Amino acid sequence: MKIFVVIPAYNEEAKIAEVLSSFEKTEYKIVVVDDCSADKTAEIASQFEINLLRHHVNLGQGAALRTGTDYAISKGADIIVHFDADNQHRVEDVETIIKPIISGEADVVLGSRFLGLKSNLPFRKRIILFLAKIFSHSLLKLEFSDPQNGLRAFRCEVRARINWQSNDFAHCSEILGLIIKNRLHYLEVPIRVNYETYSMSKPVRPKLRMGWRLLLKQILEI
Repeated sequence: MKIFVVIPAYNEEAKIAEVLSSFEKTEYKIVVVDDCSADKTAEIASQFEINLLRHHVNLGQGAALRTGTDYAISKGADIIVHFDADNQHRVEDVETIIKPIISGEADVVLGSRFLGLKSNLPFRKRIILFLAKIFSHSLLKLEFSDPQNGLRAFRCEVRARINWQSNDFAHCSEILGLIIKNRLHYLEVPIRVNYETYSMSKPVRPKLRMGWRLLLKQILEI
């Protein structure tokens, strides 16, 4: 099977080399989508034996994932994995999330930080994720244990049924909604996430704006 790992990257020069180095001893095919970074993300990524795609305008993480996913499918991918560029995710967890797909147990597998394995979740992050989970369960009616986790995998045959349109962070909730709407077989599996000063220093305002837009949309549709 051809396993393609799609990594959206925006201003990740501090961590992208570390992330890509961790994949060097694997057989996964890596696709990095540089979302018009203002730093040396693309320059650093180009030094690795990967597929590097570049947006000429910053479109958002959801758009970068869409670009990388469709490219991978055009190259004959069997399974797509979405993986963050800030070194939060662990390469060994890729095998964990693709295993149920290879065995035929699921169409989609979602990583979860809340299913038995402990991540070094900082207090602030715990609060944010708790609120996101309440929001997802109460308003969006999505009963997932970790709705904002970016580590996921799916069979390429179901791509047409997971046709997310959100360009920003709202793609996470949209993908979950499409999984339920289209009655895809899915599993959540425990993973660990690394939290470092670097990843924790990223602004949360874009995600808060995204949450507000989703809330407003939900209210208007009631």
